[in-house]
Amino acid sequence: MKTKLLTIIALVTFSLTAVAQKQATTKTHFKFFSTTPAENIEANNYAAVGVIDPSNGDVVFSVPMQSFEFEKALMQEHFNSKKFLDTKTNPKAKLTGKIANLDKVNFAKDGSYIAQVVGDLTINGVTNPVKEKATITVKNGKISLTTKFNLTLADYKVAFKSGKPSTNIAKTVEVTVEANY
Repeated sequence: MKTKLLTIIALVTFSLTAVAQKQATTKTHFKFFSTTPAENIEANNYAAVGVIDPSNGDVVFSVPMQSFEFEKALMQEHFNSKKFLDTKTNPKAKLTGKIANLDKVNFAKDGSYIAQVVGDLTINGVTNPVKEKATITVKNGKISLTTKFNLTLADYKVAFKSGKPSTNIAKTVEVTVEANY
């Protein structure tokens, strides 16, 4: 009986310790979507890395910008060009944030939790503060994070000044993030 109780205590302690540690992922999907009367543009990126720390709420993502894939090669060329994102000069986007309402997320219990992530988002060499909602799901000890938000390109000095590309991309794009830790 005593051995059984000690085993249970050890398992609970191990489980709580495992949940409190940082968790990293390469199982990510970043998508942006732009709609205009001329055309819709969608790009997908599966090469980002992320870290979440349940003990203090830290959330970090690093997104290689040249890893966005487009339906049309010309879209990808425009995206990476010096006139738009200049991905050779600014190869990564980065989010460094925190779950502001960490007390509302129970990483030790299966469930779906609405988290308020606040921090700094850097794109194209420009950093701006962000505050977005994310859904954190815990299932069988595994954590996933999803969010969808709008991003105004001009806030990150991303814009074509003239020509066809300037009318083919929206001023604000929808960004979707899925990460499985």
